[in-house]
Amino acid sequence: MEQNEKTVKTESIKPIPAVERIGRELQDDERDKNFNELNLIIESLAGDKGQLIRILQKAQDIFGYLPDDVQAFIAERLGVPVAEVNGVVTFYSLFSTKPKGKYIINVCMGTACYVKGAQQVMDALKKRLKIDEGETTPDGLFTLKSTRCVGACGLAPILAVNGKVQGMVDPGKIQELIKNCRKGEKNENQKH
Repeated sequence: MEQNEKTVKTESIKPIPAVERIGRELQDDERDKNFNELNLIIESLAGDKGQLIRILQKAQDIFGYLPDDVQAFIAERLGVPVAEVNGVVTFYSLFSTKPKGKYIINVCMGTACYVKGAQQVMDALKKRLKIDEGETTPDGLFTLKSTRCVGACGLAPILAVNGKVQGMVDPGKIQELIKNCRKGEKNENQKH
């Protein structure tokens, strides 16, 4: 098989254990495809050191997060130390070094939501999902996070599932919320 000049081999890039643990390991050809896509992006933006954040955003869009091997690849291609890339990744909260769930649940902990029971909502989610804040369920479906005020104080307490805000959340209805997400996942899998 002939390789295009812009094709990058990734045999030396090893998958990290967390990816394997939650069942999200990419197949070799898909990994190669993702690294090739990232390589094309880097080539199109290279030459301007100020593009690191943009490249990291694109890489996170491709891979879903920024594991060590992706950071090392970016550093190598840009000719900068891995520590510089990692410093940017760990500084900005929009970047993640861990795989995220398909459903990212953000519980608002702003003052209005907190006073109206956001902590009880968070506790109910932790109990139901059997994870702590900042963690992802072993099946890779849910990631639980907290956020500060999202500007929907009149609907407190609120949470957002993949950015879709749900107001006046009752901790007693958490089971239904989780069930609906799982049902949506099941229906989606049956279509494929």
